[in-house]
Amino acid sequence: MPSDLLFRRPDVVATEHNLIAANANIGAARAAFFPSISLTGSGGVAGSQLSRLFTGAGTTWSFEPEVSIPIFTAGQNQGNLDLAKAQKTIQVAQYEKTIQTAFREVSDALAARTTYVDQVRAQQQLVDAAADSVRLSTMLFKAGVSNYLAVLTAQQTLYSAQQTLLTLKQAQLANLVTLYKALGGGWNERTIATTSAPRPL
Repeated sequence: MPSDLLFRRPDVVATEHNLIAANANIGAARAAFFPSISLTGSGGVAGSQLSRLFTGAGTTWSFEPEVSIPIFTAGQNQGNLDLAKAQKTIQVAQYEKTIQTAFREVSDALAARTTYVDQVRAQQQLVDAAADSVRLSTMLFKAGVSNYLAVLTAQQTLYSAQQTLLTLKQAQLANLVTLYKALGGGWNERTIATTSAPRPL
């Protein structure tokens, strides 16, 4: 199973969108520093709005009515930009943590799955041996060689082994559900073909 499956997990998708939103906030905060004008006119040359933006030596803002200039809100804009950057850093850390959690949960579920397979196999062998013991005890009782207490003891051992086997199988099925959830909903060739790759940040 490819690790790309984990990008389908709801928690990973949610943190990815939060990170994308944080990046968008940085873009918006940076945009607040720039006047809202057209840089070029027809033919790709400097536009008239850009030409009128500066006066004199080109070192001061020109207060044309049609140009939106945030020159007096620079402190607020800087604060907004710093906040957006801090929020992005937090979202990056949260995204990394979510990815690590996803891999840990899958790793734990797969390890438990291997353990349950081995336990069920061993318990099944114990059930088979207990069933043979019941069969032999019954034969000895019918032949008059043993008493019925030996049959009852063998049956009790068999029933206990069967109950343990059922408990293990139940835990194994629960583990499969956990693994399915950890993988973000399971896996097959069709779902992986439509799995979206992580978007660039």
